[in-house]
Order: sequence, then structure tokens, then C-alpha cells
Amino acid sequence: MKDIAVVGVGYVGLVTGAGFADLGNKVVALDIDDERIAGLKRGEMPIYEPGLEELVARNVDAGRLSFTSSYAEAIHQAEFAFIAVGTPSGVDGEADLKHVREAAEAIADVMTTPLIIVNKSTVPVGTGDWVADIVRARQPKPIPFSVVSCPEFLREGSAIVDFMNPARTVVGSLDPEAAEKVAQLHLALRSRIVITDLRTAEMIKYASNAFLATKISFINEIANICEALGADIKEVATGMGYDPRIGQHFLEAGLGYGGSCFPKDVKALAYMAADQGRHPQLLQAVMDINSDRRRQLVEKLIELVGELSGKTVGILGLAFKPNTDDLREAPALDIGRWLVDAGARVRAYDPVCMERAAGLMPELEMAEDPYSMATGCDAVVICTEWNEFKQLDLMRLQNAMRSPVVVDGRNIYDPAEMKRLGFRYRGMGRGYGADGKPVEQAEAERAARRQSS
Repeated sequence: MKDIAVVGVGYVGLVTGAGFADLGNKVVALDIDDERIAGLKRGEMPIYEPGLEELVARNVDAGRLSFTSSYAEAIHQAEFAFIAVGTPSGVDGEADLKHVREAAEAIADVMTTPLIIVNKSTVPVGTGDWVADIVRARQPKPIPFSVVSCPEFLREGSAIVDFMNPARTVVGSLDPEAAEKVAQLHLALRSRIVITDLRTAEMIKYASNAFLATKISFINEIANICEALGADIKEVATGMGYDPRIGQHFLEAGLGYGGSCFPKDVKALAYMAADQGRHPQLLQAVMDINSDRRRQLVEKLIELVGELSGKTVGILGLAFKPNTDDLREAPALDIGRWLVDAGARVRAYDPVCMERAAGLMPELEMAEDPYSMATGCDAVVICTEWNEFKQLDLMRLQNAMRSPVVVDGRNIYDPAEMKRLGFRYRGMGRGYGADGKPVEQAEAERAARRQSS
């Protein structure tokens, strides 16, 4: 059993702390938000993550996990101090390291015994060296310490599964002994462990997220071409994914990526590249394609219903992805704002995050279920692929609507089936007939465009 302190109880910190406690370690999780800590002590989760409430409760009851807002209490006996605080985007896309600095300074102020400080947050290349300089300069008296980078690879909605079954664990440090100790801490997870230097470990995280974001933007670019040429992106992606060099993951065309990681990490990597005189054209294209997807959904909606002013539009799904209540960079909020600005009345339904969304965008009218949301709507747009939406009674939905128009930003429905049921349906890159036009008409329009060009 090891004594571990985890600074920050957001998605990464809380899952990391509860996970290490479940492996038999003694963990003290710290946050400077007294209200959040008080809630955790009452068993109230600050985030929605499947299985997290049960995991936390089990380890609190076993005496392996506790919560505090005191750095002195958390660091007092700790052998490892994990920094898992937010690193949001700054004005120019750079990572804001304010909270990392605060954590490093506070740790330095109270540490009394040798300590391994582990950066779990996603931080720019060079941050480990910077944290070491901060701690060294801040200590009231010299106490041995080491800094290790151990980036997280947790997906919201499956974070506990990802913690317990990692594809790999990356450990980076200039101190081989400290790196080995952090690696030993992860041995129970039986994953491949990559030990490298600080800066390389930090870069692995950014490169990984940027590559996955690139796959998403690539398949969305292909979806645009599919729409123009009459191919179906769902089948294209399936055929591509069987190639083991490509794989099936992150090939779902739709509204692009959102959340707390991909948007800020791609921006931060592009900023780092430009700051060093490099030219991140590919990363810029990835971001441009991603932001364009949301506008394209609104354009499809206008094609179907005309001017939005005075129309009532329903939004199914607000979270940026299923199984989370995270609204950071959520496509639904951007789309909702555009609709409201265009004069539309907007209703919304999401299984878990309506209260949070109402705080961010009070103009949205929240409904108690999908069918009440659809009542009187001129159109419904799908922004999050929650499983419950895949099994809706579509005729009941249609009967509730003023006009049976659906714009499916996540391609959860079959275009032919939607047409058979009487919907005017648009998906994203769905090919022949998916735009509601006869195939012959679509072909004629494409031929006309070729001639005019």
C-alpha cells in the first residue's frame, strides 16, 4: 500500500484517486473548492461518470479514500503527489498553467519529506522542468523531490474502465528511480509501460490526442465528399475500418469532436509549434473542419424548413458525447446559440446535463422527455448519440411534431427507414437519396454542377 495525494477532483483527479484507492492504496484527494469537497464527503459526485459514485463510496467505506481542502493534510504522509488540475485554453490557444503553478507552489510550501510529484494533467512540453524549478525555488528548506510525467488517457463516459484497463502507461522523468517507482505503482493494471524522459512523455499525450482529432476531422471531410458524390459515409467508414492499419475507432462522421481534451489540446499543440517557428497547417485544418461541421448542420436545417425566425426547433442531446454531463465545447450549445440568434424557439432534452446546460444557456427550454420536447416542433436536430435516442418510438415523435423534419448530426438513424416513416431526413454524408431527393434528381444536379464548372 502506498500513500498518494491527488490534487484536483475533476474528471481525471477523482477517477485517478478512486482508482488507486481501489487497487489498495491510501489516497487523499484534495481540491481548493470547499463546497466540492463537502459534497464528496456527503457522497455527492461533482461530475457524471458511469460507475464513479459506487467506486468512490466503496473506497471511502473501506477507509482507503478521503477528501480534504488542506494541502498540509493531503501531503503530510504522501509518497506521491499527483497534480490533476485543469489546463484550459488561453487567449491564443496556449494552455493556461495557472492551476498547475498554484498546485506546485502549495505542495512546495507544505512538503516535509521526500516526494515524487506526478503531472497527470495535460501540460505543454517543458512543464515538468518548469514545475521542478517552481518547487525548488519555493521550498522553505531543501527537501529531495522528483517530477514525473504520467499523462492520463481517460475517455469521459468510460473513464473507470480506461483507468483499470489502460492500453499503455506512459512514465517520463529525468530521475530513473522515480520513474521506476511510478511504474511500479501501475503494475497491478498489467498494461504496457513506456518509460521515457519528461518532455517526450508530455509530447506523447499531445500527439495522441491530435492524431485522434485528425481521424475525426478526416472522416468528416470524407463525409462532405460523400454528400457531393452520392456515397454513404457509414458504409465507407465501415469498409475503411476493417483495414488493421486504419482501425474502426474514431471514424464516426457527425458534428466533430468536443469536450475538455481534443479542442484545447489541438489548439495548444498548434500554439507550441507556431511559437517555435513551425507551421502547423495540418492541425489548423483539423480545427477548421471541426468547427465547420456545426455550421453545416444548421445549413441543412435551413434547407428543410426555410427561415428559422419564428420556428420551433428541438435539440436531442446536449452533452458533447454520451455517458457524460460535460458541456465543454459541446456542439449542441453552439448550434443552440445560432438557432436562438436566428430567431428560433429552442427546446432541448438530455438524460443527464439539462440543469448544467440551463445555467450556461437559459434561452433553452428544457423538456422532461424527447416526446414533450418534440411537441409542436418544426424540426428536431440530434446532437448527442445517447443510446436511448436510438430506440425512440419514431412515430410517436413524428405525431408530436408540427413538421416531421429530422437533421441527424450523429447518423443514428437509417435514411431509408426515416423516409419510409414519412420524415424529411438529413444525415451527415449519407449518400444516395439521404438528402430526401430521388437518386435521379441528385445525379442530375451533380451533372449540372460538373457542366457549369
